[in-house]
Amino acid sequence: MNETATIRAFIAIHLPEAAHAELAQVCDVLAGQVPPRSARWVEPHLLHLTLRFLGDTAVSQMPALAVALDEVAAQHAPFTLSLSELGSFPNRQRPRVIWAGLAGDLTAVHALQADIEQMARRLGWEAEEKPFRAHVTLARIKDGRLFQGISWGSQINALPVPVMAVHLMQSQLRPSGPVYTTRHSSALRGR
Repeated sequence: MNETATIRAFIAIHLPEAAHAELAQVCDVLAGQVPPRSARWVEPHLLHLTLRFLGDTAVSQMPALAVALDEVAAQHAPFTLSLSELGSFPNRQRPRVIWAGLAGDLTAVHALQADIEQMARRLGWEAEEKPFRAHVTLARIKDGRLFQGISWGSQINALPVPVMAVHLMQSQLRPSGPVYTTRHSSALRGR
């Protein structure tokens, strides 16, 4: 393979199937309140919690990333999050992204994310500019004005999201939507 070959990469937590199904229902309710194609809804099987977006990553860096991610994961014990409220970035008056929040052991996920951020910087990535907020992106909005009248009170059942591992993911952008491939998984092993 070409030494300068790159992939688009990120580090994420996978959601259980029940959470995918729950969030798919929430998206259906929201999508029914706005004109068709006013947002790009994330396919339910692609929903995840991003811990660190890496962007274009040299394929030659993948082995070192996998080893470093194993080391970070080994320092953290498994924990549980749960689905929480709906929100949007930057705010509900001018939504650009609709997300589902996460509750539960937020201290554990923030500590894990901070260690992954340090790992990424140690391996040469620029520091992340925005503070981490545990969320699952549901949609990217084309025109926020079309979302002014939606019901933000759509209920999300607080289903558990057990976190047993973190995953180094490859994202391939295609006209039909992104394709995600797990390149490496690191089990949480700390006590």
